[in-house]
Amino acid sequence: MTLGASAPTPRGGGAEGFFWWRRDIRPGVTAAFTRVSAGNLAFHVGTDDGGVRASRAALARAAGVDRFQYMEQVHGNTAVWAEDAGEIPVADALLSRGAPVAVMVADCVPILLVGELPDGSPALGAVHAGRVGLAVGVIPAAISALRDAGAEGLEAWIGPSICGRCYEVPAALRDEVEAAVPGTASTTSWGTPALDLPAGVDVQLAAAGVVVHAEAGGCTLEEEQLFSHRRAPGQGRFAGLVWAHA
Repeated sequence: MTLGASAPTPRGGGAEGFFWWRRDIRPGVTAAFTRVSAGNLAFHVGTDDGGVRASRAALARAAGVDRFQYMEQVHGNTAVWAEDAGEIPVADALLSRGAPVAVMVADCVPILLVGELPDGSPALGAVHAGRVGLAVGVIPAAISALRDAGAEGLEAWIGPSICGRCYEVPAALRDEVEAAVPGTASTTSWGTPALDLPAGVDVQLAAAGVVVHAEAGGCTLEEEQLFSHRRAPGQGRFAGLVWAHA
């Protein structure tokens, strides 16, 4: 079931100025999505690696953590545990037992997962679900890995992405993705074939028995406080973040 579908009001200056949305979602667990003011957080976009390092460090300070674990996202369905992975794991779902994890996007759907492990510690996940990843099952892969570790009571927070009114694609591609993930076929506001990736994410999460929260949403193409590859290629990536704390 999807809860709270209205888009948030972006916040003002200070540390909160980094965040499009931030909330303590469970005792000792915080989730957030950044906005343009937090800077580009991806090394594969642009050439200013120093700027990316500075933005990541400033974001960690704003969140009150030492660092976030990022991943090299490849539009696949691999899920890895941050505590067992290397410095930059190649994956599209990064799981943790409380360590701060991040997913980078600029039109794809960022998903933050939270559950509880048998010892009472949090089970966290940051998932990158673009068109390809959604179709090849990155969401079921992440959920299966969490449940294999004993996680229960899973909930998901869906962040901003390009919406079904804006994500124009060829008709054949829309039909191909719809066949793999029913519920994704859509039409743009101007009447051409489109994909609704958030709808597909919602369907897969609901089918897995995960409670879905959508109050952090918003359309990246329409909202200039969020990076969008379609609107401004090469400008940057924002992040979905989840972490445990005392």
